[in-house]
Amino acid sequence: MKPDWNSIPPAELEGNVFELIGSDWMLVTAGDQKGWNTMTASWGGIGVLWGRNVSFVFVRKSRHTYGFMENSGSYSLSFFTEKHRFALNYCGTHSGRDVDKAKEAGITPFPVDGTVAFEEARLVVTCRKIYSQDIDPERFLDRTIARNYPDGDYHRMYVGEIVGCRMARSADE
Repeated sequence: MKPDWNSIPPAELEGNVFELIGSDWMLVTAGDQKGWNTMTASWGGIGVLWGRNVSFVFVRKSRHTYGFMENSGSYSLSFFTEKHRFALNYCGTHSGRDVDKAKEAGITPFPVDGTVAFEEARLVVTCRKIYSQDIDPERFLDRTIARNYPDGDYHRMYVGEIVGCRMARSADE
């Protein structure tokens, strides 16, 4: 069933972003209808930078999604109700190189704002990439952060200007 979407300004997003991203998690998706990949993320943020409403996400170069992020001008963040925790777990533990994540996770991709998101999401945020930069371990002011990178597989940070926010009018609990 396709959701009935309600477009909202980013400033009207409801909820605690720490919970939304850090606890509830999200799917970061890049690419278009011809080719895309998604990954589960619990690191990132939403805020204001350079006078623009933005999101920022982090993708390791080893992830299949990395190539799509590099080659796409936009990406989406899809947030789900707890009912879809299996999909989030699945997309975080399987590679799109090996499986059709959407099919196996039971979620339905759809095109939106030049990228792809998922019909089952309760919230979709679409972003136009405006900046990227590799995490540089020499810049860690708190050296304990390096524990997140035992293999030296550092993230690339992407900043995207939010171009769309859509809430499902009737999120299925």
